[in-house]
Amino acid sequence: VQLQASGGGLVQPWGSLRLSCVASGGTFERYTVAWFRQAPGKEREFVAAIRGSGGSIHYTDSVKGRFTISRDNAKHTVYLQMDSLKPEDTAAYYCAAGPDIILSSIGSPRAYAYWGQGTLVTVSS
Repeated sequence: VQLQASGGGLVQPWGSLRLSCVASGGTFERYTVAWFRQAPGKEREFVAAIRGSGGSIHYTDSVKGRFTISRDNAKHTVYLQMDSLKPEDTAAYYCAAGPDIILSSIGSPRAYAYWGQGTLVTVSS
């Protein structure tokens, strides 16, 4: 499975961006897909995840109410709509995918077998 992330850029505080993660190969609807982010000098952190069917979604507390993860299995694509962006959201954002991820591991980078390249999000005035 190959993942291609896109949609990052420079945005002012309180602005919006939509990230996309397009998958090729594999059986996309089997995979849980997540977004992680990594700011300079910090560890990679979980942002959001969505199960293969789209019926189960998880967010880290700091983005709840501001970010929305969704997927279109027909297009092999997962989206991350980011609204009300804050400077502390600045990071490289990575999408990741994997099958059979148990709930207790859904926020752990080590649970995901496939990774895309990062797309940089900068929130600044």
